[in-house]
Amino acid sequence: MADAKEDQDQKRDRVDDLMLHLARGRVALGAVALAAPGLTARLTGMGGGKDGAASRDLVTRMFAAREIALGAAYLIGTDSDRRLLARLGLMVDSLDTLSGTRSRKGLPLPITAAAVVGAGGCAALGAAKVAKDLIR
Repeated sequence: MADAKEDQDQKRDRVDDLMLHLARGRVALGAVALAAPGLTARLTGMGGGKDGAASRDLVTRMFAAREIALGAAYLIGTDSDRRLLARLGLMVDSLDTLSGTRSRKGLPLPITAAAVVGAGGCAALGAAKVAKDLIR
């Protein structure tokens, strides 16, 4: 019985270790993609050309998955979870706002404005939630 529990603990430790590696990889990939989106697109084979629409759809779906995950986690989370998720959402929305301002030269003004206002509004609400949580 004790051996089975020890095996389970070791498996959990391995899985937790792998999840930490995955998280580090996600942060690294995200940082590279944020800093050098063109390079990232070329390295991942999404540099445009005849596959431009398919690449756009892929990135849009990846964005959608991130939004669904953050939103669903917030909806089903405890108060403690929500405090953490609000901080994560604030970070994501702030980086989206920054990305929108940095993309201004390559996009029509109405598209950039809509992205920056949308993400900026979400970041502002997130900042209010984080501030409220810190004051409590």
